[in-house]
Amino acid sequence: MEKPTKEEALTIPKNVAEGTIFSILLTISFSHLLNDTIQSLIPSIYPLVKESFHLSFAQIGLITLTFQLAASLLQPFVGFYTDKKPQPFSLAAGMGFTLVGLICLAFASGFGWLLIAVALIGIGSSVFHPEASKVAYMASGGRRGLAQSIFQVGGNAGSAIGPLLAALIIVPFGQISVAWFSLIALLAILILINIGKWYRLNMHRIRPKKAAEHHEEGTQLSKKAITISILILLVLIFSKYFYLASMSSYYTFYLIDKFHISVQSSQVHLFIFLFATAAGTLLGGPIGDHFGRKYVIWFSILGVAPFTLLLPHVNLFWTTVLSVFIGFILASAFSAILVYAQELLPGKVGLVSGLFFGFAFGMGGLGSALLGALADRTSIHFVYQVCAYLPLIGLLTGFLPDIGHKRKKAGRS
Repeated sequence: MEKPTKEEALTIPKNVAEGTIFSILLTISFSHLLNDTIQSLIPSIYPLVKESFHLSFAQIGLITLTFQLAASLLQPFVGFYTDKKPQPFSLAAGMGFTLVGLICLAFASGFGWLLIAVALIGIGSSVFHPEASKVAYMASGGRRGLAQSIFQVGGNAGSAIGPLLAALIIVPFGQISVAWFSLIALLAILILINIGKWYRLNMHRIRPKKAAEHHEEGTQLSKKAITISILILLVLIFSKYFYLASMSSYYTFYLIDKFHISVQSSQVHLFIFLFATAAGTLLGGPIGDHFGRKYVIWFSILGVAPFTLLLPHVNLFWTTVLSVFIGFILASAFSAILVYAQELLPGKVGLVSGLFFGFAFGMGGLGSALLGALADRTSIHFVYQVCAYLPLIGLLTGFLPDIGHKRKKAGRS
C-alpha cells in the first residue's frame, strides 16, 4: 500500500469525516459484546464460588480488584505504545490471554487459581479496550460520539448477557461449565483477526499529531486548563465506577439478603440493570455530538442522584424500577467523557483511551475491594446507603470548559 502524498494527507480529515463505516463499528461493537460477556462471568459466579470456596466479602472484592488491576494498569501503556507503533493484530492476541484465563477459571481448585484466572482475563481486556476504541475512532468518519456509543453498547450488552448466561448455564451446571464460554473467545479471535486486517490497511484514518493539533479545538485551551479538565473527568469516572462496582459485584447479594430471593432470580435482576446500562450507552454519544459532551456528562452523573438516594429505602418492585433508571442514565456518561478527553488531547487516541478505560477498570476494582471490606464490617445495606451520595460528585462538571459549544459555533461561522 502506497503512502499518501502531502496533498492527499491534508485532505484525509475531510474525507474521513464524510464516511462513517458502520460495518466496522458494528463488528468491533460485537467483538466488545463477546469480550465483556466473558468478563461479566466473573462477578456472575461470585455467589457460587463464595459458597464452594467459603470466601468472605473481602475475598470477593479481592478477586474483582485483581481482575480490574490487571485490566487497568497496562491499558495506558498499551495505548501509548500503539499510538507510536500501531499493532493491528494485538486485539486477537489479547483475546488469546482471555481464552487461557477462561479455561483456568473453569478448572480453578482454590482461591489462588481464581486470582490467576481473572488476572489473565484482565490482561486480555487491557489489550482489547484501547485498541478497539481506536478502531471505533478510525471508523467514526468524524462522528466520534456516535462511534464510541456503538462501540460501548456492545460492551454493555455483553455485560448484561453474561449474568443471564450464568443463571442459565453456570448456576445449574457448576463452575466447570465456564469452559463452554471458551467458544465465545475463539469466535472473538477470528473476528478480531479480520478487524486487524482492516486496521492495517486504514491506519491513515488516524490523523498525524500536527494535523490534529491544527484542526482540533482542544489546543485552544492552556496546558493548565487541559490538565485540570482531565483530572475532573477522572474524578467523575471515579464516581461512576465506584457506584457501578456496588451494583455489578454486590447487587445480587443485596437482593438476596434484603428480599430473600433465589440466586437465579437475583441474576435476572442484575441482567435487568445491566440491560438498562446498555440501552443508555447508545444515547450518550450521539446526543453529545449534537448538543455538546458537557451537557451529557452533567445529566448522566448528577442526574442519577435522586434515584440512587431512594434505592436503599424501597421494596423489591421499586428497587428494580430504580435500578433501570440508574443504569440507563449513568451509562450515557462514559462515551461523552472519553470523546471529550480525546478532544482535549488530539492525536493521542490510544493513550487517552487506555488511560480512561484503565482508570475506569481500576476504580471499579478498588471500589469492589473497599466496598466488600465495608460490607464485612457493617452490612450490605450500609454499602448502598453510602454509595447513594457518589453521584453528587457530578457537580464538578460545572468546572469543565464547554469545548463542544465552541466547536459548534465555529462550524456555523
